[in-house]
Amino acid sequence: MGRFACVVLAATAVLLLTVLLVRALARQEAPPGRVPEPVAAEAPPPAPPARKLPLPAPAPPEASAVGLEPIAVELPRPMFEGTPRPLDEPNVEEPLGTLRPPFLAPEGTVNLAHRRPVSSSDPWPVIGELEAVTDGDKEATPGSFVELGPGTQWVQVDLDTTAVIYAIVVWHYHLQAHVYRDVVVQVAEDPDFTLGVTTVFNNDHDSSSGLGVGLDKGYVETFEGKLIDCKGVEGRYVRLYSQGNTSDDGNHYIEVEVYGQPVP
Repeated sequence: MGRFACVVLAATAVLLLTVLLVRALARQEAPPGRVPEPVAAEAPPPAPPARKLPLPAPAPPEASAVGLEPIAVELPRPMFEGTPRPLDEPNVEEPLGTLRPPFLAPEGTVNLAHRRPVSSSDPWPVIGELEAVTDGDKEATPGSFVELGPGTQWVQVDLDTTAVIYAIVVWHYHLQAHVYRDVVVQVAEDPDFTLGVTTVFNNDHDSSSGLGVGLDKGYVETFEGKLIDCKGVEGRYVRLYSQGNTSDDGNHYIEVEVYGQPVP
């Protein structure tokens, strides 16, 4: 055999061995009948916890659920149409244009002023008798009101016992659209108003009656009267001041109602 043939034979053998080695390695990396498992992707980081939002405030309970009910205010006949605002009168609220909403008070609230005794700063009323202030007649008709003299005057109701007072309703003369000036309403424990005096309403914006500057507004007198929220103040005596009106210097009172409950 020639030298060249020997070289060719040796190269062929080396090539054959290389092929066999490569196949053997391939069988070790991937055994027959088994598919290589895919590499699992890295899991994403967990989402941050959801932010807790504050819950809305609970709705207020219905009036009946907390023992409140509308007070039963019987209204007289309307004596004029509309509520025109008197001219050149400062510190007067705009009329609602509709009936006021019902006033809620604890169950068992009644008018404690009915037929209770009345006194006043004017010992000789110009017209009428003081008993008219609590007799239940709210009509703007002759004989249904009392008129006190000019200047700052007051009427006072004795409830006969200390009471929790939720509302006071006062009717001045509502035949026409008057505004009564310097209306101040106070509650006290004694008839001289020296003990436990609480002012529940004051529209005397310049303290011309000497009872302090009031923050409440004046109002046009109507058949509804003026309802004053007393917020449960306690007292036995109720005093109501005025100092004339936009038509004349008279101080007229048709009716005063005091809604509350006696203190146990």
